[in-house]
Amino acid sequence: MNFLRYILFPIVPIYYLVTWLRNKLYDFGIKKSKSYGLPVICVGNLSVGGTGKTPMIEYLINLLKNDYLVATLSRGYKRKTVGFQLANEGSTVESIGDEPFQFYNKFKNKVYVAVDTDRNNGIKQLRSMTNPPEIILLDDAFQHRKVKAGFNILLTTYNNPYYKDIVLPTGNLREPRSGAKRAHIIMVTKCPKDLHESEKKTILQQINPEINQQVFFSSISYSNNVVSANTTRSIEELGEFTLVTGIANASPLVGFLNGKGLKFEHLHFKDHHEFSKQDILELNKRALIVTTEKDFMRLKQYRSLKNKLFYLPISMDVNDEIKINKLIQDFLKSRN
Repeated sequence: MNFLRYILFPIVPIYYLVTWLRNKLYDFGIKKSKSYGLPVICVGNLSVGGTGKTPMIEYLINLLKNDYLVATLSRGYKRKTVGFQLANEGSTVESIGDEPFQFYNKFKNKVYVAVDTDRNNGIKQLRSMTNPPEIILLDDAFQHRKVKAGFNILLTTYNNPYYKDIVLPTGNLREPRSGAKRAHIIMVTKCPKDLHESEKKTILQQINPEINQQVFFSSISYSNNVVSANTTRSIEELGEFTLVTGIANASPLVGFLNGKGLKFEHLHFKDHHEFSKQDILELNKRALIVTTEKDFMRLKQYRSLKNKLFYLPISMDVNDEIKINKLIQDFLKSRN
């Protein structure tokens, strides 16, 4: 906790009360939530910062894309456009945001990727298409209660779980911990690969899920290969390189690379960093650059970096994949 957050502690009860009251107004139907006839799955968190929403959305896309026409709907954080935008061949990070741009680049022939700060309008626009989606995945919309999703997946990290945190501005929670009760699935993300069953049991006791909730544990797997615009190479073949990250928490990635005994310099920027001309001039001085897939979406537009820029793919491994897949499929069958 930095000093500024510490001195802002007197504001915590006010923030708590405002967000708690807002949720109660929705719970009691005073403020209205809109439901939809098609399945809407929301992925979100209680905390600010990275909890693994992008890998979770990609997990769901891979699970569903062969059986359903899927759309993702995000707000498009830090984009330069307004209103509803449907990703197409002319889309850029500036027009739809880095994470939606990543979804589009990876799945563009299989899913719709849309952005709109007004999720209800975004859903309306998607449903008005000639060939509308059968499922909509709401990215980072747990607090967007104007839409009542049929299925809520709440993410919380192993190292910074919501049940040990408090609300902003001193803590990192966007709303009180009681908001977790709206979730159907609670996913503890970024767990160690060797997480012991006894520790899982302790975490379950701390979460104390409702009778209708299921708790799962997941970890991040890093590829042994890095990918550029033109080729794929083993990361061990690179030699020394510069690691460039603009994500909320780069520690797991740094730990993975250190664990492989690789030599690298780490340039760490804030989450969703917009690279300036000066940043690019500095990066041009580096011989080889490894970055995250999200940052690659921002950097690949610079031709001077084309032959030296690689990203390290990641994926989400869920401890009980069969069970979580069945829960999601059962939800979809109940809605169809």
